[in-house]
Amino acid sequence: MEYPAKFVADAGEAQNRVNVRDSLFLAATLRKDGVPGEESVRVRNLSAGGMMADCKMVLTRGDRISLTLRGIGDVTGQVAWSGNGRFGVAFDQEIDPKLARKPVGQGGDQDIPYVRPSSGRRPAIRTDG
Repeated sequence: MEYPAKFVADAGEAQNRVNVRDSLFLAATLRKDGVPGEESVRVRNLSAGGMMADCKMVLTRGDRISLTLRGIGDVTGQVAWSGNGRFGVAFDQEIDPKLARKPVGQGGDQDIPYVRPSSGRRPAIRTDG
């Protein structure tokens, strides 16, 4: 599958991008098709159709990758460009980039009540080893 032309741009074309990009710093996990293991990456900007990130792994245009993004989950795509330790990816399917900005802990886990010990006292600290 070829990535959409709207994600391949030089400096002059960058202003004509279709998707609005959201600048942020977000940790993600990258897996390159055919390469065992995974790499931590730092997402610098994110849009519905793609992203830019920092990465130590060598990536080349056309590489198929999958990413795990906080608040979004697993996303697949194709490397649109790479250089100087950064890369751009065009996602196979659009995402909602606002989900990545939700504070950690927002969701179903907020319904878990805090349970205080029944005595109301903190346990004593033992010093007898």
